[in-house]
Amino acid sequence: MNENIIIFHGSNVLVEKPQIIVSGFYKDFGYGFYCTSIEKQARKWALTKKGESIVSVFSYQEDNALRIKSFPKMTDEWLDFVVDCRRGIKHEYDIVEGPMADDQIWDYVEDFMEGAITREAFWVLAKFKYPTHQIVFCTQESLRTLKFERSIQL
Repeated sequence: MNENIIIFHGSNVLVEKPQIIVSGFYKDFGYGFYCTSIEKQARKWALTKKGESIVSVFSYQEDNALRIKSFPKMTDEWLDFVVDCRRGIKHEYDIVEGPMADDQIWDYVEDFMEGAITREAFWVLAKFKYPTHQIVFCTQESLRTLKFERSIQL
């Protein structure tokens, strides 16, 4: 049996019952409920929102019956996956986990998508960024792997 992993969701509202959020723009790994294993990153997410700043803390129990895609680090496969998701191309995974294309990395991804920089130039620019992490719960089935633990008011 897999152990529980603590993950964090930064927002302007308390989230005890996560939902799949389908918004008007596409994110790194498509639509879903976004969390991170890095508390500092979740705090940063929460502080960028208008209104309150709340980090909801969950325990996550991996379920091998789900379709999980994991990117341990930024690779060509990760870049192509992010580009597809940002273009609105759907994937078949329940959960996707890996590095985040933060604002600066996203600028490089856009430049690559538009042909303004080569794949090689992207990797030179992206190489020296601090580590990030995101785990996205993309389906209703994936949400059952989460258990609300507590919240942190910032």
